[in-house]
Amino acid sequence: MDRWLNQRGVKRKDQASTESSKTTAPQRPTEAGTEDTESRPLATTFPQTTELAHRGKPCEKVKRKYHNEYIHFGFSWTGDLEDPRPHCVLCYEILANEAMKPSKLKRHFESKHKDCTDKPVSFFARKRDELERHMSKNTSLFFMPGENAKATEASYKVSLLIAKTGKPHSIGETLIKPAAEVMANVMLGKKASDDMHKVPLSNDTVQRRITSMSENVQEQLITRLHQSPFFSLQLDESTDIGNEANLLCFVRYIHARSVDEDFLFCKSLPTNTTGEAFFDALNAFIVHNNIDWKCCVGVCTDGATAMTAKYKGLVTRVRTVAPSAVSTHCCIHREQLAVKKMPSCLKTVLDEAVKIVNSIKGKALNSRLFKVLCEEMGSEHTKLLFHTEVRWLSRGTVLSRLFELRDEVKLFLHQAGELYDRLHDFMWLSKLAYLADIFSTLNTINLALQGKAVTVFTVQDKIKGARTKLKLWCARIDRREFDCFPTLADFLLETEETLGDDTVTAIKEHLQGLHMQLGKYFPELDVDFEWIRNPFGDIIEQCTKLSIQEGNSLVDIASDGGLKMSFKQQPLTDFWAQLLPEHPKLAESALKVLMPFPTTYNCEVGFSTLVGLKTKQRNRLNVEPSMRLKLSSLEPDIQKLMCDKQHHSSH
Repeated sequence: MDRWLNQRGVKRKDQASTESSKTTAPQRPTEAGTEDTESRPLATTFPQTTELAHRGKPCEKVKRKYHNEYIHFGFSWTGDLEDPRPHCVLCYEILANEAMKPSKLKRHFESKHKDCTDKPVSFFARKRDELERHMSKNTSLFFMPGENAKATEASYKVSLLIAKTGKPHSIGETLIKPAAEVMANVMLGKKASDDMHKVPLSNDTVQRRITSMSENVQEQLITRLHQSPFFSLQLDESTDIGNEANLLCFVRYIHARSVDEDFLFCKSLPTNTTGEAFFDALNAFIVHNNIDWKCCVGVCTDGATAMTAKYKGLVTRVRTVAPSAVSTHCCIHREQLAVKKMPSCLKTVLDEAVKIVNSIKGKALNSRLFKVLCEEMGSEHTKLLFHTEVRWLSRGTVLSRLFELRDEVKLFLHQAGELYDRLHDFMWLSKLAYLADIFSTLNTINLALQGKAVTVFTVQDKIKGARTKLKLWCARIDRREFDCFPTLADFLLETEETLGDDTVTAIKEHLQGLHMQLGKYFPELDVDFEWIRNPFGDIIEQCTKLSIQEGNSLVDIASDGGLKMSFKQQPLTDFWAQLLPEHPKLAESALKVLMPFPTTYNCEVGFSTLVGLKTKQRNRLNVEPSMRLKLSSLEPDIQKLMCDKQHHSSH
């Protein structure tokens, strides 16, 4: 018996060693191996791994090995040799090592790829080769574990759309997902609808997606700022519906030989809105992200005391850490300050016009009745507009609409006292027509100063043109020519009357005052920068104002025909940014003039976005992530974000 047992034991040991030698390490099938398997049916019996358990020893978890025959089910392998994992070459799903057995691979193949059951093995081999080629070029493209990853990617992209449109985060599960399921069910069938249901779009999920994408965009922006030789800032502060003070900041920087602008941050101020509080919030962000203050060449604000105070203002504190930073008062705010003053007789007309509008718009019943009246009279517009002092374009639009609907207003206010009498006064209507024209012209200047491609030279050109027009109009007024004011000219032609001397004097006085005020708020530049605006003009005189190295660079630029062509085809800032590697000294001098923001227009747009995001129903929302995705020109790297996620579908 002992002899028999020893023989059996030896035999069992030999069998184990034989089976162990047969279990080969995972390797890609050769061309010959592939040809041998093409003729085999799918019902081929596959080798199984043997699990050895020895008495008296704990049972270890066996790592299953890949076999070339598994390509019949559309599976290659990925991972390391010790722990290979099945990798579907059709849907790119990666299974656990425990699934490395024919029954489980066959179940995956038949449940998810029924349409491929009749395909030859060469089809799967080709798919495997394509997968390997793509993975060698970009490993991030095929990390996805199948449908769950697709659902995660869809969740990210829908969350990005929600953020860009400023919609509530709950809209994903309350509207978008149900609507997608309905459309998929109707157009594609029940299976497609079930797939749509797997996309996670709950309120919390959308919030997490938006936050992670916002952080990714911020990382990209910070990386660009680290690489930029200069940057400038634009800051403004406002209070939201929750009575929280928000400091908004945009940045202008150089990237890829062009000048870009982007949203930097929106920080809530816990207590005071002083220059110290503004600087603390700004400095904390700059220091935390390791941005060099010495690269800051400009700070643009709205001119408020907390921003520009001589000793404790934000600008003063910024200059202590960034000595080369230039302070700029927003040109749009300066333009509004310049046009405020006017003769008392014109100011009276403006105030009375606002009273007329308020008497109709201030009561809901009057507003509805006036709309019905305008519709019955066939008017192009049926509503008057409220005058709001803080709105830049308010006066021009309000006065133009009132003068356009003066007949309708006259009929509506029939026998309504003093305001009704004003609408029958020729001189009063003449002044109203003039104010409508002049404020419409000023609105045009205001709009020209808005936008992202505005530089200090753009502002100087627009203001210089406006002052020249005002001077020319004064001369025409002396000759009793009113064609420069179309509304007033048409009114005089319609009534066949002439303006009195007092009205003409008031108009001329107003034009002269505007000319003087614009000159006061927009002084000429202290230094002649004509070489920046046009480096291909008369450069002999300009070179005398530059250093020898800069002068030589300017001559080289002016002599380059290729640069002259590109100068006409791109913005001025981008032209000088592309010259940084070749002419660093001269380009740096030019960019330090061009980089500072001339307006706080971006901040005003940002506050409009803030008002749309933080509503009465969402007054506790942290708006910075949504604002960043909505206002930034950078796109989040969703594939990179998905690499760090474990993908789960919605249940």
